[in-house]
This record gives sequence, C-alpha cells and structure tokens, in this order.
Amino acid sequence: MSEIVNRVAQSKLVTFDLEELYPTGERIAFDIKDWLFEELVLREKDFRKHVEDHNWEQYANTYLAFHCSVDAVIPGWAYLLLASRAAPFAKKVVVGQLEDLETAIFHEVLQNLDVSTFVDRPVIIKGCSNKPVPQNAYLMAIEKIQPVAKSVLYGEACSSVPLYKRK
Repeated sequence: MSEIVNRVAQSKLVTFDLEELYPTGERIAFDIKDWLFEELVLREKDFRKHVEDHNWEQYANTYLAFHCSVDAVIPGWAYLLLASRAAPFAKKVVVGQLEDLETAIFHEVLQNLDVSTFVDRPVIIKGCSNKPVPQNAYLMAIEKIQPVAKSVLYGEACSSVPLYKRK
C-alpha cells in the first residue's frame, strides 16, 4: 500500500481567511427613532438635548452604526452631530446597518493589507466564516489580491471554485 501524501500541504497554495482579520470590539446598532418626536419628526432643539444628555463614553472601543428604523426624514447634520460626539470614543462610526459597519471596518483593514505573500502564488480565499464577514469584504479582498496573485480560488482546498488565472 502506498503512503498517503497531503498534496495541499505540499502545494504553494496560500489560504487567505478574512475571519483572521476580523477586528475585536463590540458592534452596536444605534437607532435614533426614540429621539424623534412621535418617531416621525426630528425637532432640532429636542434632538440636540438628547445628544447633549447622552453618555457617549459608553461607546469607548466599540464600533457604532447610526440608523433610523422608521420612515422619517433625517437631515444630514443630525448624523454629523451624532458622529461628532461618538467619534472621540468609538473605534469607527458609520451611518447604516451593522453590515454597512462591517464593510467599512473591512475596507480599512484591507486597504492596509500587505499582499507580498500572494505575489505569483495561487491564493484561495476561504469561504466559510463563523464571524459576520460581509460579502463586500470578499469583493475588496479579490480586488487587492488579484493584481499580484498567479491565480485566485474561492472555498476550501478540497473543494474550491476557480475565479481568476493570470494569462
């Protein structure tokens, strides 16, 4: 009987796992609907009072997504005011849902990614994740890796989908 050889371990294939880049820190969705008059209208004086009275220090080292879950017209300055109070404490502040927040976080992480380990090598972008890695992060990853990689696949080494091969 011949010896079992792990060809994946012997290959030059590099696995890129976005989950390994997932920054620690609590993610918070902050709904401003309770700060609206009858959850419909933003009254500037009342809104500013809520902002002033709120404990912004509680968001230290968190990631914060401001949104409004009701159908109300929110002037642009309102989110700027919120961000101006939260930014000194939070790691990241965005307007949108938690997926928008994750996308913004991964945008920063991937912008600073050193791609030198992928140069002229086959790369597999790992597809399964236990953390909430947004779909946009995978798009940003291939944009970053494809220009330098020999080829790019998606999935696991045992069952991958080819995405790109340099000619």
